[in-house]
Amino acid sequence: MIIGNRNFHVEEEAYIMGILNVTPDSFSDGGNWDDVDLALERAEQMIKEGADIIDIGGESTRPGFAPVSAEEEMERVLPVVEKIKRYFEIPISLDTSKSKVAAAGIRAGVDLINDIWGLKNDPELATLIGDEGVSCCLMHNRHSQPYNDFLEDVIDDLDETMDIAFWAGIRPDRIIVDPGIGFAKTTEQNLLVMNQLERFKKWDVPILLGTSRKSVIGNTLNLPVDQRLEGTIATTVLGRMKGASFFRVHDVKENKRALLMADAILKAR
Repeated sequence: MIIGNRNFHVEEEAYIMGILNVTPDSFSDGGNWDDVDLALERAEQMIKEGADIIDIGGESTRPGFAPVSAEEEMERVLPVVEKIKRYFEIPISLDTSKSKVAAAGIRAGVDLINDIWGLKNDPELATLIGDEGVSCCLMHNRHSQPYNDFLEDVIDDLDETMDIAFWAGIRPDRIIVDPGIGFAKTTEQNLLVMNQLERFKKWDVPILLGTSRKSVIGNTLNLPVDQRLEGTIATTVLGRMKGASFFRVHDVKENKRALLMADAILKAR
């Protein structure tokens, strides 16, 4: 698939999406990069460590987060997008569910829209993505957590997302699917999704796995947020073995090395 000016060979290679939260309240790195120059330095570091995409977020999505207006979100992300675009050629993803923010981001040079609501939060977002021809990552999420048949319900929810994308004219070769680890799921349900990750290949689009430092790791290993690197790497390697192509992480260097090692083993003949 093509994201920005780069062709991603998703059938053969795995790729790292480096997280750059320009927020004061993200669960792991809130307040670390909410200055434009600091954000640029962080982007440069992640590129040197092997990031293939930089994912910029201007609104925290941690449990209990405080929503921000589209205007405030744009004030946070647009200067960072513009500055990274000025100095680097790496594709940029914008983590937003608001069509107004996405439209401004695309004008500033964003190559991919990363929507945690799978096109179900803002009815104008799907049309915007389809009309602009940019790539998108569509994640599973829901406002209420009760499920009748957990995995079947998650698949059905994503079927609805894919239908929205289809009718909006979003090309399949522009779509990445994200099963939504940590969103509207218990720890046990998150583990089950990762164990059954192959089921998310049904749409024949690349899978993104986003587990970095999340509570499923903390709860499983009984570790605080700053001690979840090894657990994250374990999910990255397992996710690669089960067919995921993109990995959204905070710790780029370590996960990149783990992926390179896993791919070397998987490709051995």
